[in-house]
Amino acid sequence: MALIVQKFGGTSVADIGRIKNAAAKVKKELDLGNRVAVVVSAMAGVTNQLVKFVEELSPLTTDEAWREYDQVVSSGEQVTSGLLALALHEMGIPAWSFAGGQVPLKTDIVHGKARIHSIDAQAIHKALDNGMVAVVAGFQGITPDGRMATLGRGGSDTSAVALAAALHADRCDIYTDVDGVYTTDPRIVPGARKLDKIAYEEMLEMASLGAKVLQTRSVEMAMNHGVVVQVLSSFADAPGTLLVKEEESMEQQKITGIAYSRDEARVTLTGVPDKPGVAAGIFGPLAEANINVDMIVQNIDEIGRVTDMTFTVGKADLDRAIAALEKARPVLQYKDLTADKNVAKISVVGVGMRSHAGVALDMFKTLAEKGINILVISTSEIKISVLIAEEYTELAVRALHQAFGLEKA
Repeated sequence: MALIVQKFGGTSVADIGRIKNAAAKVKKELDLGNRVAVVVSAMAGVTNQLVKFVEELSPLTTDEAWREYDQVVSSGEQVTSGLLALALHEMGIPAWSFAGGQVPLKTDIVHGKARIHSIDAQAIHKALDNGMVAVVAGFQGITPDGRMATLGRGGSDTSAVALAAALHADRCDIYTDVDGVYTTDPRIVPGARKLDKIAYEEMLEMASLGAKVLQTRSVEMAMNHGVVVQVLSSFADAPGTLLVKEEESMEQQKITGIAYSRDEARVTLTGVPDKPGVAAGIFGPLAEANINVDMIVQNIDEIGRVTDMTFTVGKADLDRAIAALEKARPVLQYKDLTADKNVAKISVVGVGMRSHAGVALDMFKTLAEKGINILVISTSEIKISVLIAEEYTELAVRALHQAFGLEKA
């Protein structure tokens, strides 16, 4: 008897009909003789509406506002978990629903994007041992002071993988509206190819670089805890994509996929005095505001007295980043601050880059041939990312997908 954690995303539980379909997926696994725990997202569109309600009332500039934000937006998952438990009951399957705090899934106190500290799985084990399906509200947990906390958008994926790790589950199936991980977004490139397997490290890069299939933290957690993850469709019975260790991946070509993100904003500080500690002075206030910085480029003038610093943050964090930097301006003494939301990050990803030279050259030549200017470049061992004007996003993705031979055979 295997223990399977199933996670259903928002489109998979978008209405009562789809909740019944999810319940049928649960029953199918039970009929195979397996035990099942389920993690659910809010019904499609619900979280966005709840966020909109909050933002109409508050600019979310205080800790108190973010605390209440979590209380409001976490309610969508609780509704879904109860509805799915009811659907299972109507099929003759006993089920218990759990809010994150009832598990309990314990987090830190960073409201809006909390991190998981631990999961006490005793209550879930008790439900499973009593022959029940445990249906857990994803995206949420409880802080040390007993308040509701949310894990950031897409956090239900992280809830599912964390629960699978805590339960020592045999597999974590992530059901979504796509039937696996593709070489790039099929909506942009119809010839994109579904991957049977992808290495954890590649998926981590793809997720962090804009691929919407899985949340970054869920992939990182799966890799760190050795959780076997399968991404598959709620609306088809076809096999999905398995996340595996690098040595198990059969994809040995240079590039595995092309990722993109339109959720980037570029910030440039000009005329910053060039002296020891300048970078720490800039990024310290951002870190204190829990703002993640991604791509960074520094340009020093010929005399070496001042420097310009360019970096990217998430669009949602831009206003807070500007506020933090302007507050620190008397210390930083920069001349000017400019920001641009009309940018996109395009990335090529593949563990094959470790053993193949010339990937950067091929990428840059391809973009140049299409007349696409590169604003910022960043690299790691298995990826190269560039920042470009947002209007060229789809052109860049299509050109690179073709240039690296990722089309269907």
